[in-house]
Amino acid sequence: MAFVERKNILYVGGLDDAVSEEILHAAFIPFGDLKSIHIHRDASTNKSKGFAFVEYEDLEDASDAIENMDGGELYGKVLRCNVAKAVSKLAPGKAVWSSDEYAQQREANQDGEEDNIADLKLIPEKNPLMVEDDDRDADAE
Repeated sequence: MAFVERKNILYVGGLDDAVSEEILHAAFIPFGDLKSIHIHRDASTNKSKGFAFVEYEDLEDASDAIENMDGGELYGKVLRCNVAKAVSKLAPGKAVWSSDEYAQQREANQDGEEDNIADLKLIPEKNPLMVEDDDRDADAE
């Protein structure tokens, strides 16, 4: 699945229930022209879920907002600001490989080649917490 990450859209978390779109607009407009603000709300209660998406016209303005607002305080709560990440539109709990789109993309990426497990090489990683048999015998002596 190909998701395009638009770096001019910010995730803003840690919002107080009292924060509105107008308050977010006032807090984020100093960094540049805003395209949209959307506070996510519970469908049944219309109460804020504590996060929003702020979209800037310009990528540099979004970057400035992250630098200045991440860790900042609004209505007594610490904000988390970063670039919003695209999420799958699959039903919650549904595996990505169960979708037709994933299967089609996988087929296109394989270019007619099948996976060949025999070509894989396993490289053991030594775990410092594990004691090998030889070490235990030496400690016993």
